[in-house]
Amino acid sequence: MIENITILPGIKKNGLKEDFEDIYISKGEIVGIVGPTGSGKSALIEDIEQLAQRDTITNRKILINGKIPDSTLRFDPKKKLIAQLSQNMNFLADMSVEDFLTLHSKCRGKSDKLINTVIENANTLTGEPINRKMNLTVLSGGQSRSLMVADVAFISDSPIVLIDEIENAGIKKHKAMELLSGNGKIILVVTHDPLLALMTQRRIVMKGGGIEKIIQTTGDETHLCKHLNKIDNQLFNIRELVRSGNEVTSLIFEPSQIV
Repeated sequence: MIENITILPGIKKNGLKEDFEDIYISKGEIVGIVGPTGSGKSALIEDIEQLAQRDTITNRKILINGKIPDSTLRFDPKKKLIAQLSQNMNFLADMSVEDFLTLHSKCRGKSDKLINTVIENANTLTGEPINRKMNLTVLSGGQSRSLMVADVAFISDSPIVLIDEIENAGIKKHKAMELLSGNGKIILVVTHDPLLALMTQRRIVMKGGGIEKIIQTTGDETHLCKHLNKIDNQLFNIRELVRSGNEVTSLIFEPSQIV
């Protein structure tokens, strides 16, 4: 049972030590990772994915439940604790959605009854319905990521999920985060998207290859996030209208309602 992970300071690109206290992240928590391009966001999630032990370029150390993880958790693929979702995710396997989910559920020792649950929840995230007989290779980018979010939420045993810039994935981001965090997983989100950043309980700010500071999400930011979510849903609906060849005739709400 994974209760928490801890990030211990390493070094920045200039060789100086990172100046922050150990970062504890508990299950069910969503933490954002923000910063400009080249600031070290990808290196941080790579450290977490590898459960780094002062053996990466950043010299960081990652603890599981306050302890050094067993080496099998780092190097045995069957015991990997971490799932990763990115915006560049496509299936190569020539099989149906049903066959893929059946195979995965068997590998995880789960009931194949979860197949319906995964597909139903995936379809709440994408405007393009997925059915069990569709071939994986014909799924769009949005369908692929929606399917994998639902799969990670219900079938995967990975207690830690790393999400790398899914803002352009064509899915309902707010629902995706709720789905994953509601299943008691530790979620870390690398993002440039203000909606995703403000959905988190706190965000790690990267600069110069190191962790610059940690910002606790304020009540005002949470309130703003609710308005941004309305805008995002509106944009999602408009996008689907345009993609399906329809005219955009009206807005669900007026811009004055969101300020």
